[in-house]
Amino acid sequence: MLDADVVLSAAVVGVSAALSAALIFLLRPLLIRHLMAHPNDRSSHIQATPEGAGFGVMAAIFLVCIGLLIGMAIPEPNLVPVLIGAAVLTVLGGLDDARPLPVSWRLLIQGAVALGIVVLLPQDFRVLPAVLPAAAERTVLVFGIVCFVNVVNFLDGLDWMTVAQVVPMSLGIACLWWLGIVPAGIGLLALALLGAMLGFAVFNRHPASIFLGDSGSLPIGLLLAYMLIWVAEAHLVSALLLALYTIADSALTFFRRLANGEKVTDAHRSHFYQRATAGGFRVPEVTTRIFLLCAWLAALAIAAALSLSLIVDLVTLVLGAGGVALVLTSFARGR
Repeated sequence: MLDADVVLSAAVVGVSAALSAALIFLLRPLLIRHLMAHPNDRSSHIQATPEGAGFGVMAAIFLVCIGLLIGMAIPEPNLVPVLIGAAVLTVLGGLDDARPLPVSWRLLIQGAVALGIVVLLPQDFRVLPAVLPAAAERTVLVFGIVCFVNVVNFLDGLDWMTVAQVVPMSLGIACLWWLGIVPAGIGLLALALLGAMLGFAVFNRHPASIFLGDSGSLPIGLLLAYMLIWVAEAHLVSALLLALYTIADSALTFFRRLANGEKVTDAHRSHFYQRATAGGFRVPEVTTRIFLLCAWLAALAIAAALSLSLIVDLVTLVLGAGGVALVLTSFARGR
């Protein structure tokens, strides 16, 4: 990595973190008056807490990315479509935080955003050219983006829960940029997200003084999905590893509830991380395990991308799946 990249990376993370923390601090009194999350039978918190910190997090990311777009020529990909999409989901999430919206509306808007982003990908962009025709692949990408947006939202249920996933994931993507594996635009977006989440982490440390809310979890899920698509274009196994815990917790929970005859669209508290707290784990114990697991997955993703070896790909997938299985099993068993 060049010295200029080191300076730029540090500046992006530092400015994004400072902006995020400052904006959340300034917004918190307003959110206390208008966006309070009150405990219910599905909550993991026990006292009313303001939500909507996502507005500060996303504003910091937007400001940093706009500054980068104006102040320097960022190579492809063009970040404007995904930033516009993230802005739309920030508004959508904020409205849903204030007054729950019908699921159909949420999915329709998320689908439209995902479709717009995929349509605007470069024409020669392919993830699985030997497996799927271009039109089928793009359909899968739209569906995958919508799914990942909601998966990130589902897993935002504990103090530092989203921080524990996003920080290692975004740092791993930034490392892939430093190593020349993903484009600069993706690496800089990852660093902006990393800094904004670090700024938020100060306020979300257990017991949290503010929550992210859908105004943050939905657009963060979109940004991560977009970056993971570009990682997959460079090295599919690395993208799978980076997202492995996030996908596994939600997918296994979904299929378990489906097999039990539950209505899968209903809100619930049966994700593995929620079962862990119900089973006696303290919140910091859960998020620490998830952070370490996601850091392990990021390290494996980087190793796989550097190796360009099928054997290493298979070994890293086995090691990643083993780590996920170990953590999820411990969560399911409880103390």
